[in-house]
Amino acid sequence: MRASRALLGALVGAQMVYGRLPERRLEGATRGIVGLLLTASLAEAVEARGVRRGAGGVAAAGGLGFAAELAGVATGRPFGHYRYSGKLGPRLGGVPLLAAAAWAMMARPSWVVAGLVAGRRRALRVGLAAGALTAWDVFLDPRMVREGYWSWPGGGRYEGVPASNFAGWFVTGAGVFAVWSVLDGGDEPLADGDGALALYVWTWVGETFANAVLWRRPVVAAAGATAMGAFAVPALAARLRA
Repeated sequence: MRASRALLGALVGAQMVYGRLPERRLEGATRGIVGLLLTASLAEAVEARGVRRGAGGVAAAGGLGFAAELAGVATGRPFGHYRYSGKLGPRLGGVPLLAAAAWAMMARPSWVVAGLVAGRRRALRVGLAAGALTAWDVFLDPRMVREGYWSWPGGGRYEGVPASNFAGWFVTGAGVFAVWSVLDGGDEPLADGDGALALYVWTWVGETFANAVLWRRPVVAAAGATAMGAFAVPALAARLRA
């Protein structure tokens, strides 16, 4: 069995348990799941594209995303004025080092989903990948704000999160995937296996279920399901047609 498949199975199990953990254990469990998702995504990238292109793309996404976070905390651009608490561990310039993982771990799944839809239209793929990554944040940010990992002092209309955050995610994502298209723009999503697509689809389904049933957050469940579904459904359809 490929390592990425075993890691995906472990991730599914961990996330199913996570929703039923007592509050005192959530902080450590959150860090653990971030690490597990990053490891699964990195393993899939290396299996599909090799160490140089696979790991290089994931590392570039993490580095560029972290740089954007440093600018965001310092200047309020491009995400709006926000700040991190100490719950995610050691920080550099006010940004937890673990924040880089948020950009790295869903970059490859978003890139593959976009590739299944866009085909060889590289500019379209960059835009779709940025959208697919931003769609995941529709789930991520409300939960992390609710649990006190970061906050916007000025608040926001969507579960305390302002629209500027999602605009910032899209702009940063577009930059990440523009670089990715140079590093590994010649990949073939249909030939690379279904690991990255499975990670994206599981995240879509799992987050929808958790918000709707376990956490009783119907607004987040509906918004996130719609946002990620707009990319997951066409990608699944393209995969099935192939």
